[in-house]
Amino acid sequence: MDRLTVVDEIFLRTHRDLGTPIALQGLWRIPDPMSPTLLSAIHDQLRTGPLGRRVLRPRVPGARRAWRPNTRAHPLDLHGFPPPADIHTNPGLDHPLREDAILPWADTLGTGLDPEYGPGWRLSAARLHDGGTVVALTCSHALADARGLIHAVAAALDDLTTDATTGDPLRQSMRSSGRSDWADAWSQWSTVITGTARALRQGIPKPPAAAAPDHLPGRAVHGTLLTFDAAEWDSIAAESGGTPNSLFIHLVANILWENGFPHPVITASLPVDTRDEPRVDNDLAVTAIDIVRTDTPATLRAKARDAYLRRMTSPAGLPEEILQVIPDRWAHALSKGAGERDILCSNIGTLPDTLRTVGPHHCDRVAARAIHPNLRDFPRTQLSGYLSRLADTYTLALVSLSAHPETLADAISRACHTTGPTPNHW
Repeated sequence: MDRLTVVDEIFLRTHRDLGTPIALQGLWRIPDPMSPTLLSAIHDQLRTGPLGRRVLRPRVPGARRAWRPNTRAHPLDLHGFPPPADIHTNPGLDHPLREDAILPWADTLGTGLDPEYGPGWRLSAARLHDGGTVVALTCSHALADARGLIHAVAAALDDLTTDATTGDPLRQSMRSSGRSDWADAWSQWSTVITGTARALRQGIPKPPAAAAPDHLPGRAVHGTLLTFDAAEWDSIAAESGGTPNSLFIHLVANILWENGFPHPVITASLPVDTRDEPRVDNDLAVTAIDIVRTDTPATLRAKARDAYLRRMTSPAGLPEEILQVIPDRWAHALSKGAGERDILCSNIGTLPDTLRTVGPHHCDRVAARAIHPNLRDFPRTQLSGYLSRLADTYTLALVSLSAHPETLADAISRACHTTGPTPNHW
């Protein structure tokens, strides 16, 4: 059976209120109305695809949790559509959404996701006031990272097209390692004992640094979506001696400073995609860099290049597998705040062309981001940025967790004026 990775389990613990709750979300903007029948077909493809799974607890201490296929799903969630009897609609939300209501609506879709005991994902759609449609796929971070979520959608849309052409139902089976709980527990304990002994021979490991406590009153979650012309973005990056990625990091850091961050150094967390093939998993590592006000896209390019060679290691020099054999609260204490920095810059990369077409509809805007359902304790991170490219457009999704959400728009304008790229609303 397919087992959870260390990263999977970290996000599973956040789902249980041990850390910052995170749900991933893909948003598709369609300029014309979509039919509930088409949305229902996409929902069915997702239900029987790679997101259709849940966590299974092991019976042997030390064995890793496993993934079990799960075709149960939250009902297709429709807003502003005529309500057929067999499709769930949100009571009291019958009117199409206006432009400024899209993100507030999408922010509510992360509740009720349960990767362990129930469906960990939800497909939602809303009619827009201008006659278009916005579609949202939201899933627990335990199920997938951003690239994994995109792969799941691309597979569902591809299967939908193939089914319509051939009439053959397509189902994606889960990978199977065939290893029993006993064998997996033996392997895990052997790795942990050997690795811990090796770490102790080098001295007692230092405990991991605790996350900086939150002393900022009035912190709130506020999201925004921006688009940029890809040719302009790439040209500015090249002219400054940087890359599209280093310009992204530079812009997010400057937005935080413009929004009142008081310190001369911003530390950025940089996720790194480590997958060698398309699959729905948390297949990532994390590194970090320090940014000062004199940095440019060119200097950040060099810092990021070096950082990608020295990714964050396991807690206190111990083997990372220890986080899967000790109780959850101990594991959370050992790894608490390990990946949190002042900003998060997640470059999701170029999205597949498959996402540009949904059935007969052309999709003109796509965004990927994370949301934080039921957030109670704010993390160190004050601004998260998620950059993706589709065709000739970059989309930047920003999630502010600072004490000044009301000034974010002005901070974005000032930072973009300084760094060069022209922002447009999504």
